[in-house]
Order: sequence, then C-alpha cells, then structure tokens
Amino acid sequence: MRSVVLYTEEIDDLNEAAEDLFAQTEGFEIARNSIAVLYTEEDTDYPELYRLLSEKWKFPIIGCTAMAMLTGRDGYCSMGISVMILTSDTCEFSVGITGSLDADNYKELIDAEYKRVKSDLSSDPKLILSYAGMVTDEKGVPGDDLVNALNAAGGGIPVYGATASDGFSFSGFRVFCNDVQIRDGLVMALIAGDINPKMICVNSIENKASFSYVITESKSNLVYRLGNGTFLETLKKEGMEADKTEVLGDYILSPFMVTVDQGGGDSVEVARNLSVLNHETGTGSFLGVMPEGSILSIGLLNRSDVQASVDKAFDEIFKELESPQNTYHTLLCTSCVARFLALASNTAAEAETYKDRLPDGVQLMGLYAYGEYCPVRSDKSGREYNMFHNFTFTILAI
Repeated sequence: MRSVVLYTEEIDDLNEAAEDLFAQTEGFEIARNSIAVLYTEEDTDYPELYRLLSEKWKFPIIGCTAMAMLTGRDGYCSMGISVMILTSDTCEFSVGITGSLDADNYKELIDAEYKRVKSDLSSDPKLILSYAGMVTDEKGVPGDDLVNALNAAGGGIPVYGATASDGFSFSGFRVFCNDVQIRDGLVMALIAGDINPKMICVNSIENKASFSYVITESKSNLVYRLGNGTFLETLKKEGMEADKTEVLGDYILSPFMVTVDQGGGDSVEVARNLSVLNHETGTGSFLGVMPEGSILSIGLLNRSDVQASVDKAFDEIFKELESPQNTYHTLLCTSCVARFLALASNTAAEAETYKDRLPDGVQLMGLYAYGEYCPVRSDKSGREYNMFHNFTFTILAI
C-alpha cells in the first residue's frame, strides 16, 4: 500500500483549497483501489468541499472534524484541511456511515452497516478504520459502546479510530463519508487484502492524586454513587468543581482512572473524561463506560509525561520502520486533546518528536481527538482488546 499526505491552510475559498490539494498529488500514481481520509476544522463547508474533490477523485472519502492536525511534512497544523490518500492494487476498501445513533439503536445500526460494507469486499477485512461523534448528554452513546459494537460486528479484528473533535465548542464536531456528514453517527472503512496493521497505544498518565472511591452504582457512562454518597456529593466533599453542569473543560487535565474488566480475570486500566454533572440526580456523565464495582481514582496529566509518552510511541514505531523486514510506509496518529492542553505554549512538541526522524517514503497524518480507540494491551495477560480510551497517543502503521 502506498500513500500521500496533502495539506492546505485554506478553508474559506474551497475552490482554491481543492486546487491546492490536487496540485500536491502531481506525480503520485493512483492504483486500482483507493480511499481518502480527511480531517478539517469545524467551520469548513464539508459538503461543498466534497463536491469539489469528487469531481477529480473517483474514490471514497471518510473523515471528521479536528481541533488540530499533524502531518509529516508540516508538523502541527492548527487549522486547515489535511488528507491522506491510501492506494493499492492488493488491498480493497469499502466505506459506510450509520444514521443517528442512540442507546436503543446503536448496536443494530452499526452491525447492519458493517455487514453492508463488508458485502462489497471479496475477502474478509483485516482492519476497521472508524470515526464517530462523542457522547455529550445522557442520550448519547459512549465511546466504549461504539467500539464494542464494532468489535462484535467485526469478530475481534483490529479497530482504529477516534471520536471527532472541534475547537472546544463541543458542538461543532462531525464525521464524513462521501457526501454525507453527521454529528451523532459513525463512519467506517473496512480494509481487506495485503495488509498487516500494527498499532501502538501509549498512556499519558504516570501519577495519581489522593482520591480513591468504589463506584457503588453506575450504568454505562453514568456514575450515580461513589462509596456511600452520590457522585456530586463526593466531588463537593473533595473540594472539586461541582457547581457547573458542563464540566469537560474543568476536568480535562485531571482524568478519572478506572479499571475495565475483560473477563477471565483480565482487566485494563483506562482514563476517562468527566463531561456533565446532573444536579438533580447527583450523577456524573463520562465520555466512556464506568463499570460498577471498579475503583475510581484521579490521574494527573503534565507536560513532561505527555512528552515522554509520545517519545516512547515513536521510538517503538521507528524501531519497526528501521528493521530490514519493515513493510510499513503509512502512519495514522491520534492524540487526545487533553495532551494538547497539557503542552501549553509548546503546541508543536509532539510533531517535533517525529518531524526530523521520518524515513524517506513514510507518510504521516494525525489529529487531536476527544477520544481514541485502538487495541490496548493488558498488563496482566498481555492480550490486546479493542477499547475506547482518553489521554493516550496512538499510532496505526500500515
């Protein structure tokens, strides 16, 4: 599989943006099967952009909005449009998008769309690439449930993707599939054929605060009670922000840590964002599932740990790329927006980690997301599980 990454800062004049992107493909040969992955800021008129791109590109386009992007050539990009074209004579691509998802229909809609998309392939898929809207209220579908539904539909094949982000408006995010865009849906691309995906997921959290409670009552991503009190009462007791309703921004640098049981005595610890407080019920709503009976603690995110984790991720992937047996030429990356905030004024820190080290011919594109998903390795068993997580840096090599 070959790839090329394109980038333009232009979003106001989309004719100019499209021409800029087209010009950057000069000399790049399109194989029999291709797909484009596109990230753009929330103010972009995506339907019009797709209309312009599809006049020349006769292959599927999927993607999402992003708070910021990463490219191999330009590094950190705070605005604009980035596109990665994947092309191959030995791989197949098939894409689809669900309708609006809620707690009652998400399993059925995701499974049905997966089966429809898979039916267009001549062999079983080896990778699911996906982007989705994040949960913003009690009616939404948590990231864990989306990933679990994809995992069930795909029979456990690797899932890589993210929940779309925006400019911290928490309302402008969208996902794209060809001429369709949706806020509360999920887009997927299935890849079959000559592909052996490798994924790396590095946690940003090294330290924890003196906060430890058992989740005594919860349902999906809602926590009702910690210990003997309501979730809200516990926050007040600990002197934490408890007066607002929308608190995602207040807790984005102090993630809640929880252990997710995987069965058979195995488990994985992940970080979660607290999003909404309900002052009538005393509950807290998170971006991911909060299992009842788990120990809830608070992690501390800082700049040095963020830098160390991205260094670790790229050290691992560059070791793979430098191997004589290396077959990887394309890297897709996802970083949590909380990591971006922890970097403060040093916004280009993650990009600087790889910019001068990318081998010739290796293409890289990434985004800052409101949630990441890819296989996560259990410290207990060493097994990998498709999971939703926050506060991580992930890499997909294909």
